[in-house]
Amino acid sequence: MAQEIELKFIVNPQSVEALRAHLHTLTDEHHDVVQLTNIYYETPDKWLRGHDMGLRIRGTNDRYEMTMKIAGRTVGGLHQRPEYNIDLEKPELDLARLPEEVWPEGGLPADLAARVSPLFSTNFQREKWLVNLGKSRIEIALDRGDVKAGEFEEPICELELELLDGERDDILKLARQLVTQNGLRQGSLSKAARGYHLAAGNAPRHSKPTTILPVPPKATVEQGLEASLELALAQWQYHEELWVRGNKAAKEDVMRAIALVRHALALFGGIVPRKASARLRDLLTLSEATITSAVSAETAVYSTETAMAKLALTEWLVTRGWRPFLDEKAQGKINDSFKRFADTHLSRHAADLRTTFEHPLGERYADQLPRLARNIDSVLLLSGHYNAVQAQAWLENWQGLHHAIKTGQRIEIEHFRNEANMQEPFWLHSGKR
Repeated sequence: MAQEIELKFIVNPQSVEALRAHLHTLTDEHHDVVQLTNIYYETPDKWLRGHDMGLRIRGTNDRYEMTMKIAGRTVGGLHQRPEYNIDLEKPELDLARLPEEVWPEGGLPADLAARVSPLFSTNFQREKWLVNLGKSRIEIALDRGDVKAGEFEEPICELELELLDGERDDILKLARQLVTQNGLRQGSLSKAARGYHLAAGNAPRHSKPTTILPVPPKATVEQGLEASLELALAQWQYHEELWVRGNKAAKEDVMRAIALVRHALALFGGIVPRKASARLRDLLTLSEATITSAVSAETAVYSTETAMAKLALTEWLVTRGWRPFLDEKAQGKINDSFKRFADTHLSRHAADLRTTFEHPLGERYADQLPRLARNIDSVLLLSGHYNAVQAQAWLENWQGLHHAIKTGQRIEIEHFRNEANMQEPFWLHSGKR
């Protein structure tokens, strides 16, 4: 078994030659282009996908390899997951050769080999550079081609950084250097993810509102922080993908996702000092300014400013960049129960909302939109321990108020303001036994 650590970028096709020229300056170890064909397999009931497993055969120069990837962690395009590679004499699956630890029940399911069949394929040219950096050896691969499933296909133009040997921090250091070049955007949609989408009929992708954040029952405050920022980053990347594919309304969703990052940092600001996220917040500001002034989605999402901000957030998450800034007291707090943290802060945010909107504000409602949005986001991040139906019903009145203020619907503003203020808390609070 190998522990795969990869960082993926989508490349603007117009920037490919400039990128190649830059990569040649980093190393003399350049490998010529090779043609790669990958066939991905699945069962009719998507058993592999349901277990977060990916099965493929790769062919190149009359050599074949079977690969199984199993569940790991993906943050903003940084993939950390176990993979198993088996050399094959011909392009035919041989699942019995995979170790028993691959399978959820500790052994190959009896009927799986008979049920899997090709689902989609990727065909691309790969050009590679090998870089020595710090204590690490890193492979840079530029892939250009397409992914196909039945009648559907879409182009591939990606850059992958894979840690062959050494330390994860070095791959992040190399990525920081690369994103100083225009034309890269950190993408979380893998080739396989795009193939599965095409195989399912290539349905249009729609905007996804931020939902209540699910958290494990015994999560710590630190786990709540990580989950909150991972949710915000996922929303950012998902809607950026929609925007660059032509959904103009997704631009606002991207800005909302960046605001969610800020709101998460503020939510945990009583534990994590501002100096811990100073660089990240500065980069978010530059990214917001770039997106606001951009003449097109491509100009914004392939900009250095946006790429640096997303990479900084990814790095802050995977390295837990807040830890060096925590004193002993803060370390105790961040290791405490997230549920207890949530109970306290839900009460604080509810009190702030009631104080702000207790009385009609006349012409001053719009001034309170940022405060309202921040409180709504915080409640979304804090409510995962409670009944989802009750929590969502409580939120909907405040969300309705936000929409009514934004669209200038005076009657609806007062309706939602009154309804929201009359609601009973759904969380554990001082008046609840």
